[in-house]
Amino acid sequence: MLGILEGKEGMVKRIIPKKNCLLRDVVDFYLKSEDFLRLTSRSQKEYEANLQAMLITVVEGRALGDYRSGNLRVRHLTQAYEYWLSSSGIRTANYRKAALSVAWRHAMRYDIMQHDPVALVKTQQTKPRKVKWKREHLRSFLSVAYSDFRWRSIGLIVHMAYDWGQRVGDMRVMTWDSLDLEACRLDLTQSKRNADVHLPISNNLCKMLRQQKEEFGFQKYVAPNVTPSDGAYKPYRLHQVSNIINDILDKANLPRELTAMDLRRTAVTEMMEAGVDLVGIMQVTGHRNPNSVKPYMVNTFSGASKALAARGNDTDDD
Repeated sequence: MLGILEGKEGMVKRIIPKKNCLLRDVVDFYLKSEDFLRLTSRSQKEYEANLQAMLITVVEGRALGDYRSGNLRVRHLTQAYEYWLSSSGIRTANYRKAALSVAWRHAMRYDIMQHDPVALVKTQQTKPRKVKWKREHLRSFLSVAYSDFRWRSIGLIVHMAYDWGQRVGDMRVMTWDSLDLEACRLDLTQSKRNADVHLPISNNLCKMLRQQKEEFGFQKYVAPNVTPSDGAYKPYRLHQVSNIINDILDKANLPRELTAMDLRRTAVTEMMEAGVDLVGIMQVTGHRNPNSVKPYMVNTFSGASKALAARGNDTDDD
């Protein structure tokens, strides 16, 4: 007999799947859960897209979504994971496995199944990226970007991400109501974890933002695509940001290994080199857990030199 969960007003009533139900029913049960609805809109889209891609993955002649939970074995999931590795890379493979694990464990809490084969799938660890922008890289990049009207918004996205140590995705969709250009202050709610950050705006960046406001203040986005679509100015898509950044890197004779995603890491590393403690860095980045800051840290000669000098451990004879 199926169990029925009464939904709150305005929410969908959920039917608890039977034991040994199809995997697609497990996923559907999670996608209608309050746990899923509490995620940010961005996380919901990413989870749903990866779960749907997981369900249509064919293993031993059958889509994973058509396997019954009681018949799903570790070997099936391992084969699927290996396929994702070869077709989409480590990050996507790990994301799909993680999303499936969340859905599976949610079902376990309702006794739909007792065993977790997902946990036994061995995953590969991504190598931490260590690329860091140099100050001269930023100066050259911004000089080129700001000299061409077509690239000004991309220049601002890079400038803001670097100055504030924020994610490019948040800079891409930032609206004017987040900025106080009289006080040169940013008040931002991050999209990934809903963390609030309150940051000063440097003089140079504030100057560029005021200029942008004069020309684009009639619409809500700070750094929109300068070419309107369907009669409206809209944010750049992430792939558009990456493509245009590559064009600017080429024009500025800068290495293609630099990406917008490296700007947050660069900012964190520079704060560490300047002697900012972890609490101060977390005030800027919005992280609540110190361990979450570690992937952004890069060991540098400058930082190590300052750390060793601070020891005062000079063993040379006078």
